Amino acid sequence: MTARDAPRSAPPEPVEVELAEALSPPRRRLAGMVRTALHIVPPIMLVAAVWVLWGEFHHLSFAAVRASMAGWGLQAILLSVVLSAVSFALMGAIEWVGLRWTGARVPLGATQVGSFLANAIAHAIGANLLISGAIRARFYDRYGVSLTQVAGTTLFAAFSFGVGLAALSGGGLLLASHAELARTAIPPAVARALGWTLLAGAAGYVTLCAVRRRPITGFGRSVTLPSLRDALSQLVLGVVDNGIAAAILWILLPAGGPSYVTFVGAYAVACIVGLISSVPGGAGVFESAMAALLPGVEPAALAAAFLGYRLAYYILPLILAAAALGVETVRSARRA
Repeated sequence: MTARDAPRSAPPEPVEVELAEALSPPRRRLAGMVRTALHIVPPIMLVAAVWVLWGEFHHLSFAAVRASMAGWGLQAILLSVVLSAVSFALMGAIEWVGLRWTGARVPLGATQVGSFLANAIAHAIGANLLISGAIRARFYDRYGVSLTQVAGTTLFAAFSFGVGLAALSGGGLLLASHAELARTAIPPAVARALGWTLLAGAAGYVTLCAVRRRPITGFGRSVTLPSLRDALSQLVLGVVDNGIAAAILWILLPAGGPSYVTFVGAYAVACIVGLISSVPGGAGVFESAMAALLPGVEPAALAAAFLGYRLAYYILPLILAAAALGVETVRSARRA
């Protein structure tokens, strides 16, 4: 998270961000180790994901996958696209709250556009914080939003996603019955322990925002947490957004598959694995985790659902966002 930065109109609360003058030698060594790990982990995770996917799907024929896709029906296809649009609209709502938290005042309609461009492109090509922050900085500059406010908004959205995913996953793992969990690769004891841990993490964040009003200082920075109201907005919007994203994949599975409550727990765990991998969009890693966690789902149907999910939630939004950026670039060049 980041603290508020004064906008160019009516200044809100003062900014409380202090940069350290220099990193100490131990911190420089730690930073070097982290950078090295970030370069090594993604290819290792990707290779492992390819290995798992090969083991699960190498025997499938294109005809089997195509037959599973044909079984979706027009209603499921349209619903997946509509749910994707609703998810991106919720991301825009989160962004609007985040912008206001930083002190920026951007119209809701413009916020929806900026959020869609940032999230559609960053989700698909990876490096979410860096890419989405750069797109936001370019788009919101016309509204007088500073780079500090852009950084704050980007991290506000990231925390909303994380808190919502933790709460949704924790709830799903706790609500799923033993019989439902038996259809997955998650042992019931592990599911319950993980569920309580994730819920405790989400509740702990909201509680900290409620009781801690003084800035938190660390690593040369001073950060003021969101208010309780903003933290609750992050939690609620994050849960609903992640729940809708999970539903896009779930509705493309054949009848008789896992219940939504069971599925959403596995989905959230797979999302976390994909995020840790740092592979763009979690491609391959997310799918391999889902295949491992849902061994009872027929492989051809699961592979088809993955394709539909990627098309509705990643590829189609990326195409639309790239086209919109192209049009905006041409218009800017003509104005210049």
